Amino acid sequence: MSWANAFIELDKAIHDRSSFDCGEAKLNSFLQTQATKHMEVGVSRTMLLPASAPLPNGKYPICAFYTIAPGAISRETLPKALAKKLPCYPVPVFLLAQLAVHSEYHGQGLGKITLIKALEYLFEVNAHMRAYAIIVDCLNDDAEQFYLKFGFEALCEYDGRTRMFIPMKTVAQLFS
Repeated sequence: MSWANAFIELDKAIHDRSSFDCGEAKLNSFLQTQATKHMEVGVSRTMLLPASAPLPNGKYPICAFYTIAPGAISRETLPKALAKKLPCYPVPVFLLAQLAVHSEYHGQGLGKITLIKALEYLFEVNAHMRAYAIIVDCLNDDAEQFYLKFGFEALCEYDGRTRMFIPMKTVAQLFS
C-alpha cells in the first residue's frame, strides 16, 4: 500500500480510522475516538496522509497523522536566556499534540516526513497567528530521541512526560 501525495484534514466520512495501528494504544485510541470530536469543538486540528487507494469499504486507510493545537506556557519553563526576552505573561505556543505513523510504514522515513509537514504547516499558520515555539509532550523515550534528532530541546517535565520545544525562529530557518 502506498501513500497519497499530500496531507489533508481528517474526515471521518472518507478516512478509515479503525484500521490505523501505530503500535501505541494511546495514539491509536486518540485517532479512532477523539480526533474528530476535538476538531468539532474547535480545540485541535488533525491532518493525515491517506493511502493512495481506498479499502473495499470505500474509505482510505491512514498512513500517518499529526494533531496540532494552540497553547501557552509559562515563560519560567524556558531557559533563562530565552525567558528574559519575553513578556511576563503566558507565552503563546503551538502544541504538536499527536504524531504517529501506521506500523506498516515504520522505518521508511514517514515519521520524518510527517514531522516536516507538521512544522511546515505551523510555520504557515505562524504568519497569521504568532507563537513563540512549538512544543511536544513525548509519549516515551523513543519519541524523545526522535524529536532530539530534529532540533527539539528538553524544556521540562509535564504530566510525567518530557516536554520539548523548538523556537519558531528555528522553524523559520527551515522554510524561509
